[in-house]
Amino acid sequence: MSEQTAHPYPVHWEADVVLRDGGIAHIRPIGPDDAGRLVDFYEQVSDESKYYRFFAPYPRLSDRDVHRFTHHDYNDRVGLAATVGGDFIATVRYDRTDDAGRAVSADKGTTGTRAEVAFLVQDAHQGRGVASALLEHIAAVARERGILHFTAEVLPTNRKMVKVFTDAGFTQQRSFTDGVVHLELDLEPTEQSVQVMRAREHRAEARSVQRLLRPGSVAVVGTGRRPGGVGRTLLRNIVAGGFTGHVYAVNRSFPEGGTDIDGVPGHRSVLGIGAPVDLAVIAVPADRVPEAVADCGAAGVQGLVVVAAGYSETGEEGRARQRELVRQARSHGMRVIGPNAFGVLNTAAGVRLNASLSPEMPRSGRLGLFTQSGSIGIALLSGLHRRGAGPSSFVSAGNRADVSGNDLLQYWQDDPDTDAVLMYLESFGNPRKFTRLARRTAAAKPVVVVKGALHSGSVPAGHAVPATRIPDSTVSALFRQAGVIRVDTVTELLDAGLFLALQPLPAGDRIAVLGNSESLGLLTYDAALTAGLRPAAPLDLTTAATPDDFAAALGAALADPGSDAVVVTAIPRVGSEDAPDPESGDDPALAEALRRTTAAAGGGKPVVVAHLALETLADRLGAPGDEAASRIPAYSAPDRAVRALAEAAGYAAWRAGSADPGRIPQFDDIQEAAAADDVRRLLPPGEAPEGGIALGDADTATLLGRYGIQVRGALPAPDADTAVAAAARLGYPVALKTTAPHLRHRADLGGVRLDLADEGDLRRAYDELTARLGTPRELLPVVQAMAPRGVDTVVRAGVDPAAGAVLSFGLAGAPSELLGDTAHRLVPATDRDAAELVRSIKAAPLLFGWRGAEPVDTDALEELLLRVSLLTADLPEVVAVDLEPVVVSSRGLTVLGASVRLARPPARTDLGPRALSSF
Repeated sequence: MSEQTAHPYPVHWEADVVLRDGGIAHIRPIGPDDAGRLVDFYEQVSDESKYYRFFAPYPRLSDRDVHRFTHHDYNDRVGLAATVGGDFIATVRYDRTDDAGRAVSADKGTTGTRAEVAFLVQDAHQGRGVASALLEHIAAVARERGILHFTAEVLPTNRKMVKVFTDAGFTQQRSFTDGVVHLELDLEPTEQSVQVMRAREHRAEARSVQRLLRPGSVAVVGTGRRPGGVGRTLLRNIVAGGFTGHVYAVNRSFPEGGTDIDGVPGHRSVLGIGAPVDLAVIAVPADRVPEAVADCGAAGVQGLVVVAAGYSETGEEGRARQRELVRQARSHGMRVIGPNAFGVLNTAAGVRLNASLSPEMPRSGRLGLFTQSGSIGIALLSGLHRRGAGPSSFVSAGNRADVSGNDLLQYWQDDPDTDAVLMYLESFGNPRKFTRLARRTAAAKPVVVVKGALHSGSVPAGHAVPATRIPDSTVSALFRQAGVIRVDTVTELLDAGLFLALQPLPAGDRIAVLGNSESLGLLTYDAALTAGLRPAAPLDLTTAATPDDFAAALGAALADPGSDAVVVTAIPRVGSEDAPDPESGDDPALAEALRRTTAAAGGGKPVVVAHLALETLADRLGAPGDEAASRIPAYSAPDRAVRALAEAAGYAAWRAGSADPGRIPQFDDIQEAAAADDVRRLLPPGEAPEGGIALGDADTATLLGRYGIQVRGALPAPDADTAVAAAARLGYPVALKTTAPHLRHRADLGGVRLDLADEGDLRRAYDELTARLGTPRELLPVVQAMAPRGVDTVVRAGVDPAAGAVLSFGLAGAPSELLGDTAHRLVPATDRDAAELVRSIKAAPLLFGWRGAEPVDTDALEELLLRVSLLTADLPEVVAVDLEPVVVSSRGLTVLGASVRLARPPARTDLGPRALSSF
């Protein structure tokens, strides 16, 4: 067997990676067909870099060298290349060694868990983070092939390469011998190495979006010679929006010598422009896009906005065309917004970019907007404009084949022009990554999301993401833990965004309500209670209240330390001499009074207005103007005003607590190694049955016991005499219950009889049970000792293929299931997560002494939740845990029923080396 065919070509090692400057490189294994590329690459490397690689002058590669560096067995000898436009820009290679550093050979039966690694980066691409990206990928390859350690020898003057190794975050040892720095890296990922990788990912992806949203020059490819058409419209919008950079029109039908299109120079190709082009907006038909992308790649364009349709939204052929678009663009180092995109906007004074189909440049604002739908994008821009607000930047990504909401989160997190993020999402490409990025962004600025396509069970047409069926409750848990404000409609998205754009966050949930309508005040009061706020009794100023009356009451409420926010309710004034015409919907004096009073208070406490029949007043309150007058969000219904305020208050509370997210406790009695041995024994190697393996009662009890979770035993009762004998062993009182799958946990069907005090009670219950529900063989009855009285609850953990392990809690019984009263948190849960989980269900008062009942032991309940969380976090093969019922009493708890399912865990998409999605 030749070394090249020892392992098949590992296509799964290929990846597109965003580099430090925002450009893209393609990483792939090196093969025999790369001989010419390797020689060309080496010729462009400086003599100094060659010396650093080989520790001696090495002007050219011999034929033997070329053969060695292009022929690998993809096991003991592996080479990876980073390419741009198909050309090598960097290479890395490892050779497996034994512990003594000698090369190993499968043919000779030698092996080892170490490898020597070496890099070579073309000088023109040094400083772009290519070597760091290659190290992440070659380390992942090595771990896959059983290599645990890398060794490297570097000349001390090669400081850049020494820094690549030392900054990677791996556990390492460093020594200096014979004028050479000797480095040894432990390839097991560490918390530091993961943090380093994610920090690099953040900087690189943010930079790649910045290149799209802050270009210095833009070319519109597909600009028509006559007015009308998409390309000409885009060009007009860019020019009319006041773009501060250079603009070019491109159409292959233009004259050879160039032309002029409405004052914009026109060229036949991007390459023919003869000047740098940062962003190309492609508006040609789908069948001509490949030619345009190739032209852009040759011209060194940094990014593309593809508005052309005819891709995944049209079916399989279009989906293949979309994949090829992304592949082609990335091969030239370009990122893609689209295809089928509405476009992008940046309102910053130094940019003023309207590369979209929006006919007007919106007013500059502090909101970052992302949508996956052009029509929703139009609605959001229009809604903000009508209410006096605007975006800092806007992206409508269409089919989002490449750039997604995750990339925009990376950018907006550090964007000084963005104070809050609004997103309309119809699909998740990488839910775990979204949760991680959203949580990090939300720690600094609010993120508001409306999730569409909740009940379709499929990904909307054209979206380049794998189909997932994440339950809506899991989506809510993802958002809640990440600090994301989730709303249900686009109107609520705008309402929340308007509040966050114009007002500070409330310090608490105490609300003052004042206005000139008693009825509107009471509606506001009720809405505040429903939203979980704590409103004070409304202050009725009467319909004759003047602007000065409003100002005095508002000033007092803002100065009151007993309130955290103020809701002003307003209807048309009547009964005062200066009252405007009620039909006008306006009250300039009132608007001025409210804005001035709010500004005079210093702006530390939020104010919102709920009005009826005062639409023009609302426009005045939110309009830009005198900096000394605060802008106040106004809503045409009290429930909308209160909902926006409540969302902001909830986010403020999350953000205040995010500095201390809690800790993941460690319990001394957990036997993780023994539990792992149990799993290996119980889950056979190879392919497990579809859906995994359900453990028997004994194995379930043993595995749970390893994590300190004790299940109360039950004895089988195939007949009445055996049931009586079992009860004698356990001691009365006992419970008799069925364990047949169709009756399990269905006390409402009469399959459970409790508090059987003696043999007579037990025999009667047994006879009634079998007479009503079926034979003992059908019912599989068991006898179990009674648990102390308490509240019956359910604790579950399950693995969602997209979101990961999810911990769930609720009360046992049909009402909770019917009403969906179950809370969720992602695993691993902290002690704070467990406490919130117990308190976040609607029926939580039953645990805390509702109607004079004795409170139950919630500390024991929270500990159980944490133990289940650790079990599923430590052992990914445990894909389902179901504890039902868990009876929580005033002291302690009892697990009366338990089931565990084992299966091969779904592949993690968030722990490997950084790479762009390839859907």
